[in-house]
Amino acid sequence: MKILSIGNSFSQDAHNMLHTLALANGVDIETVNLYIGGCKLQTHWENIENNKPDYDLERNGGACERKISVEEALCLEKWDVITLQQASAQSQNFSTYTPYLENIAKYVRERCPKAKIWFHQTWAYENDYFLDNPRENDSKQKSMYNNILTASKTAGETISAPFIRVGVAIQAVRENVAEFSYKDGGMSLNRDGYHLSYDYGRFIAAYTWAYELTGVWCDNVPFENLDKELIVKITQTIKDALK
Repeated sequence: MKILSIGNSFSQDAHNMLHTLALANGVDIETVNLYIGGCKLQTHWENIENNKPDYDLERNGGACERKISVEEALCLEKWDVITLQQASAQSQNFSTYTPYLENIAKYVRERCPKAKIWFHQTWAYENDYFLDNPRENDSKQKSMYNNILTASKTAGETISAPFIRVGVAIQAVRENVAEFSYKDGGMSLNRDGYHLSYDYGRFIAAYTWAYELTGVWCDNVPFENLDKELIVKITQTIKDALK
């Protein structure tokens, strides 16, 4: 399976472990991420209109190989899957998606008619990100999560595309795996309040992508830095959440 993501640092997080995890489970997934930090749908569309070669081409979770435009990237391979997403700061407000999401989806389908478009549902920021009023952190975090659910569902319906439920998986682990309970001083799934942690956060994203796109639960985990018992708790929680 060949996957192209027109994204930003959140798709970068999702891609980082995906190729390696899938390969360890007998699934051949090759990925290319088109990276511009914090890139929103409006900017993606403007870049497409002007054919700007402003994206870092990142293959299989690796470093930038060179700069590239969306048009050139669409011609690199016979893509099976092409993912779209909104920037995290605007992810909970669907009014920021339109008409850019529809325009991009139409453009992609015209050039890659055999590829399936998926919408990447990103995740809510962690509680400690909302520092303006600590007493309201929990409600603000859950409000952002619920708004993302609504916006991603609307996005999928608008462009007739399924969505990859990373937001659901991250939230489920936060709320149901004790080791990540912020109330009990648990580990964070984010490295800065919004990007995923380099270990378990990125693993959850990769595990979710692999399942959503292939239907395979990649339970053979090749990463030595991840605790095996904790991984069992995480993966079972994700399975329950994505039923």
